[in-house]
Amino acid sequence: MSSVIRPSRLRGLALCLALGACVPLGHAAYMEAKAGLAQVLLQRAWQRHLATGEASKPWPWADTAPIARLRVPRLGIDEIVLRGDSGRTLAFAPGWAESSARPASSGLSVISAHRDTHFAFLRELSIGDAIHLDAMHDSAAYRVASTRIVDARTERIAIGGEADGLILVTCFPFDALDANGPLRYVVRAIPQASDPAS
Repeated sequence: MSSVIRPSRLRGLALCLALGACVPLGHAAYMEAKAGLAQVLLQRAWQRHLATGEASKPWPWADTAPIARLRVPRLGIDEIVLRGDSGRTLAFAPGWAESSARPASSGLSVISAHRDTHFAFLRELSIGDAIHLDAMHDSAAYRVASTRIVDARTERIAIGGEADGLILVTCFPFDALDANGPLRYVVRAIPQASDPAS
């Protein structure tokens, strides 16, 4: 005796499978929309910060404030950087590691962000690309000097005693399904010469 699956059960099963497949896509769309809206609010807070000279929260319950603006002209990137690099901060914008030098100052400044939102563009950076970092009273221009992949389990970014520069960090690989992997994609940028031709 052969068992026959009724068409109504097949439709129900197909609907369940389709809905199950939509959950990860819906989550990804939500994260991208949240990150995009956050940048609009952060740009406004950054403008208030520049106008008043005081830290301005992007939304009333925010526990952080804009500290810098990161631009990559070749790729059309223009993002506000928040103070701190906790997971909560990185959900909205790139974050500055407070143990590193302040953005656009002397020393080595470290900024990190998620690979699937704000730092997805790191995969498109090329050696020599210009990066501009603006802070309240300072600005700095950098050129991408190197990119590399490191294993966070065995290597740490050395901050103390390093030459002036900028480090951008995100998780790797860019298209990984597991968000908690140990690999990091690290971009090192060095100060751009003040020569007008550079």
